[in-house]
Amino acid sequence: MSAASPAASRVPVRIFPDSEQASVQVARELAAFIRQRAQEGRPAVLGLATGSSPTRVYEELVRLHREEGLSFQNVVSFNLDEYFPMAPDSLQSYVRFMREYLFDHIDIRPENVHIPDGTVPAEQVGEFCRRYEEQIREAGGIDWQLLGIGRTGHIGFNEPGSGAASRTRLITLDHITRTDAASDFYGEENVPRRAITMGVGTILEARHIVLLAWGEGKAAVIKRMVEGEPTDTVPATYLQHHPAVQAVLDEAAAAELSSRKTPWLAGQASDWQDAAQVRKAVTWLARLVEKPILKLTDEDYNENGLSDLLAEAEGQAYSLNIRVFNELQHTITGWPGGKPTADDTHRPERAAPFPKRALIFSPHPDDDVISMGGTLIRLVDQGHEVHVAYQTSGNIAVFDDEAIRFADFVADYDEAFRFDEQPAETLYQRVADFLKNKQPGQVDSDEVQQIKGLIRRGEAKSALRYAGLDPDTRAHFQDLPFYETGRVRKKPLGEEDIQFTIDLLNRLQPHQIYAAGDLSDPHGTHRVCLAAIFEAVRRLKAAGTPWLSDCWVWLYRGAWQEWDVAQIEMAVPLSPQELTRKRRAIFKHQSQKDRPLFPGADQREFWQRAEERNRTTARLYDQLGLPEYEGIEAFVRWHF
Repeated sequence: MSAASPAASRVPVRIFPDSEQASVQVARELAAFIRQRAQEGRPAVLGLATGSSPTRVYEELVRLHREEGLSFQNVVSFNLDEYFPMAPDSLQSYVRFMREYLFDHIDIRPENVHIPDGTVPAEQVGEFCRRYEEQIREAGGIDWQLLGIGRTGHIGFNEPGSGAASRTRLITLDHITRTDAASDFYGEENVPRRAITMGVGTILEARHIVLLAWGEGKAAVIKRMVEGEPTDTVPATYLQHHPAVQAVLDEAAAAELSSRKTPWLAGQASDWQDAAQVRKAVTWLARLVEKPILKLTDEDYNENGLSDLLAEAEGQAYSLNIRVFNELQHTITGWPGGKPTADDTHRPERAAPFPKRALIFSPHPDDDVISMGGTLIRLVDQGHEVHVAYQTSGNIAVFDDEAIRFADFVADYDEAFRFDEQPAETLYQRVADFLKNKQPGQVDSDEVQQIKGLIRRGEAKSALRYAGLDPDTRAHFQDLPFYETGRVRKKPLGEEDIQFTIDLLNRLQPHQIYAAGDLSDPHGTHRVCLAAIFEAVRRLKAAGTPWLSDCWVWLYRGAWQEWDVAQIEMAVPLSPQELTRKRRAIFKHQSQKDRPLFPGADQREFWQRAEERNRTTARLYDQLGLPEYEGIEAFVRWHF
């Protein structure tokens, strides 16, 4: 098997280290355009998107308005879409979204704001859509269109099958789109089946288009959009026809592009002095030709676009193979906290000090055992002082009937032991009455939120006990304020969230920090939790905090994605028995068992995803010629 020539990029891309830097840059460019138009005495007509991708752009625009005097008096806006039917004050309404993230915080004129109306009678939708198109034309057309992209390749709500000439219209949502939106609506059954959207043709008439995409979950569809043939099965590919379009990506969303995945095939100069680049190329080649690394030949390198790498190795595949094989072999360790009194020259973790104090950050109350449960148990078994910080309560991910069941238990308990002179049914009745009358997407009462949070907290404690930890001394429930909205949509990361994290780190002074480094979590909670840790560590470093000099940070990935084998810096092998212990720890999270409330695109239970991911990583190591294990948990070190 030989390597196919990589597809050329058909859409200009700009790749940033992370979504934060990318969003701020896009916001500044948009602000410069608005100011330029204001100086010219002309309106700036903007096409605006909703969803998670543009939120940081909007936050930066608000900051520029408040702190640097950016005025929106000359801005005319047209939003891409809206669910149908949808009341403007509903939690999931894009009218409400735009007000909360942008319009309520800037000086845009209300008459200049245009958003598709989800309350139009069905028989009048056609006329409304025609008028929406006329309003865009009357404004002079859209100058600057901001877009996100769905996993189906939709832009706006233009689902697969939408033609390049399609206009604003009512459309039926794809099943995948409704599944992805399920978390916003507290269940797929509550997601509207239709939406009003600008058409592909309408979008393509904008003078300038910027498409935003963040995270590993968007990488596959970005590759199709940028490198694939234009097709109505991926409507975003029609952007290839636009003369002034660019895709703004973070590294994770760009990961599948040929320029990132196989730059040696894309005609780009490769830095073969970079050990990570060499490891990436050699493992790619081994998987392509389906050989263990030590069996790769000179011909394999020469016939698959890696002749220059071979030349750097003095034309010897043998020595290059051994070098990369040894690098991968040295990632494997059964001692994630370091092996005492051992030569740690070629081990991923240092031997001293021993035992270590390890702090595992878990964004939700089950990410610790789902993502690194085997390693957690191994650290405990090997005598380390292990602490787990649960960053959020996870309360929105509990079914209503679970809350009623626990309220019922409390009522029966009070009645049986007569600890409360009030009627025993009071708590149960209040909860039951609220949930009986609860509307789809309605925020839970404070009392119900607390019950659901306590359910998740109790499950986390149970899992820690099973792993051999005392939750009274080793569990830390941070309940970071950004999460506690009672809704899927959270607040931005705040100073209080960062300070909570700094305080915990200073109190424990760990030798190891484990944090969730995956950005594919569909709710974005993992991303915010990781940002809190990174900012806390940066501030501690800037302050010259002494204990930090002896602290290493390891990043794990959750139930959504795994590190590529070439990225892995520590691989912790799991035996069949250890994988079973990990599964049982996950099972302690009973409210997430059988059917998670927010499963994302993968409908399997979390323990099934985790085991499949661990076994797949182990198989990859085996296929590359390394020892065969039942499973492997993988980590990458953050060199702060």
